Amino acid sequence: MKKGVRSLLVMSLVTVILAMTGCSQKTKTSETPAKAVTLTISAAASLTVAMGEIKTLYAKERPNVTINYNFGASGALQQQIEQGASTDLFFSAATKQMDILQKKGLILDDTKVNLLGNTVVLVVKNDSTLAISDFKDLANTEIKKVALGEPKTVPVGQYAEEIFTSLNILDKIKAKAVYGKDVKEVLTWVETGNVDAGVVYGTDAKTSKKVKVVAYAGMNLYKTPVVYPVAVIKGSKNIDDTKAFLKFLSSSKAKEVFASYGFNFLLK
Repeated sequence: MKKGVRSLLVMSLVTVILAMTGCSQKTKTSETPAKAVTLTISAAASLTVAMGEIKTLYAKERPNVTINYNFGASGALQQQIEQGASTDLFFSAATKQMDILQKKGLILDDTKVNLLGNTVVLVVKNDSTLAISDFKDLANTEIKKVALGEPKTVPVGQYAEEIFTSLNILDKIKAKAVYGKDVKEVLTWVETGNVDAGVVYGTDAKTSKKVKVVAYAGMNLYKTPVVYPVAVIKGSKNIDDTKAFLKFLSSSKAKEVFASYGFNFLLK
């Protein structure tokens, strides 16, 4: 009888230990951290500051995802992607560059979204005493240097040329133009006083305390709407994680960030 009781106790103890071991294994499995992922985002230079905040917010929601940015002129980024640069997401400052990649089959068509809008403005250094209050004033002889984005690769340079064409002063402006590799370089030249004025986005002007906006370009002055499309690159090795980040860019949290820098959110 005693042996029977002892055997029963031993069996019960073994059962409890096995059960506890099983629970422990389940707990360890459920707590296994998500796989670490690194995403490369190629984005227009005008998005630099806003996307920096987006990165911080996203890290709180998806700590396993590391975001690496590649900022530059949209045209230059487009060319890099065409040449096979490792990229997961492209965020352009114009539809032209995105359309080229789409025609070449380099993006996932169903992920393409026209996310943001912007404005084109004329800026001068804060302490400038030059009589500039309109884009057409840049044609005056006292204006010696005007900073513009390279129109072939920098969308804001393309918009600027459309504005000056509408005002019939493009040739005069070209004679005094200094071309930057991206909009940030244009802004820097104005901030340092190396040029008399520059054409940038309203969002870039808002990030600087060294320049002031003296004129806003009406939409009647440029034929191409200022639209920022974004899409997942077909060659991405992290399609699902990239789609998740793209979805976050459309979230209310991201919208607040973009709006704080003056971007228009195009999605309803």
